[in-house]
Amino acid sequence: MSTIYLVRHGQASFGAASYDQLSAKGEQQAQIVGDFFKRSLKQPPFVLAGSMQRHQQTAQLALSQSFQNALIQTESAWNEFDHQHIFAQYEPRFNQPELLKQDIAQVANPRAYLAKIFDGAIDRWIGEQFDHEYHETWLGFQSRVETALQGLCESMDATQQRQAVVFSSGGVISVAVGKVLGLNAKQIFALNWSLANASITTLRWKEGRLQLLSFNEHHYLKAYDEELLTWI
Repeated sequence: MSTIYLVRHGQASFGAASYDQLSAKGEQQAQIVGDFFKRSLKQPPFVLAGSMQRHQQTAQLALSQSFQNALIQTESAWNEFDHQHIFAQYEPRFNQPELLKQDIAQVANPRAYLAKIFDGAIDRWIGEQFDHEYHETWLGFQSRVETALQGLCESMDATQQRQAVVFSSGGVISVAVGKVLGLNAKQIFALNWSLANASITTLRWKEGRLQLLSFNEHHYLKAYDEELLTWI
């Protein structure tokens, strides 16, 4: 029996020219995740991270608080889908991330507005009608994540590793959970929208089957400081 901890990256820099870096709050979230692992894991885990900067930064900061000698194995298969490209295909203006940020700043309910944009952009992506317009199709992304997850399980069997921590993103984690629970694309992205930054989702790999043990744990952030609980 093996346990897989899927960690969403800390808060990134939404609306900036480069989203792919942690904000100051995201850095603090990553350190608190590391402290949680230090208290809850008895031995160094096998560590994987996507190759995106926000994945690597979260992994490095978390390990600096827990298992400083642990090696990070980088695998791009754990990378998030290109949300900026998907937003831009839905609304060409959003090819400039700062314009979306400006729009959000002008509405009374920024989270509701962003949810509407997100839902519209994702619906277009998963609908398959416009697959030729995307760098990576929805089915291609889903297959990539499911293959990476299966590969990790098989590797843990081969090496007798009992604990793995994977630093990735909300879309990736939602696809993994969707695989376990047999969810459709719409249900998967409903999960994605609910995932907090620096949250932990836990899977168990036992006798060739995956089980969901927990989803979107973030109590350790809220206990430290409620202002550290973010979703964007």
